[in-house]
Amino acid sequence: MLFMGNSHTSYNDLTSMVADMVRAGRPGVTVTAVEAPSWMFLDERLNHVPSIDLLHSQRWSYVILQAQKYSTTGQFTYSTEEAKELIRRSRQQNAVPVMFPEWPRRDVDESDRIYDLHVTIAQAEPACVAPIGQAWDLALSRHPSLVLHAADGNHSEPAGAFLAALVLYATITGQSPLNLPAFPQYPVDGATQATLRGIAAETVQTVPPRMWCPGDAI
Repeated sequence: MLFMGNSHTSYNDLTSMVADMVRAGRPGVTVTAVEAPSWMFLDERLNHVPSIDLLHSQRWSYVILQAQKYSTTGQFTYSTEEAKELIRRSRQQNAVPVMFPEWPRRDVDESDRIYDLHVTIAQAEPACVAPIGQAWDLALSRHPSLVLHAADGNHSEPAGAFLAALVLYATITGQSPLNLPAFPQYPVDGATQATLRGIAAETVQTVPPRMWCPGDAI
C-alpha cells in the first residue's frame, strides 16, 4: 500500500495501523505500507519527482490519496485535476486508488462537503472513497466524550487516527471492522477500540466506500 498525503496521514502511526489491521484481517497475506516522502497537497504531489518515481517504481495493490485542497470557508474552488491524474497513474500500476477525505475540524460542520468533493473526483476517475468524516461525526454524536481531535482541532489524537484506519481497512478489504482483534500496541484502550470498531462498521454499511469503484476486486 502506498500512502500519499500530508500530516493527517503521518500522525499517530495511521499507516502502520492500517497495515496491522489488514494483516489481522487477511492472515497469510504479506502487507507493506509505504508513505511517500514529504507532506504535501495532491496538486504538489503530482509535480514531486521523488513521489512520482516511487509511484512508478512497482505494482502497488492500493494507493491511498489524501490532501486534496478544499476551501475551509466553502467560498473558493481548487483544482481536482491533479488528483484525477494521480488516480489514472495509480491504475497504470494496477493499483486500486482510494480517496482519503479528511475528517472535519472540531466543531465545524464540513464532513459532507469534504466527502462530496472527493466523490466528484471519483465520478470522473473511478476510485474508492472512504467515509472517514462520517465515521467521526457518528462517533462524536454517540460518544461526545471521545477525544478524536488533537489540541489544534485539526489533526488527530490516536483514537481519531485509529477510527480513520478502521474505515480505510474496511475500504481496502471489504471486511467488517467488527471482526478485528484488539491492537494493544497503540495508545487506544480496549474499550475505546471496541466502540470505534462498531462505529466504523456501521458507517461503511451506511456509506459504502466502494460505490465509486464497483469494478475493483477486493
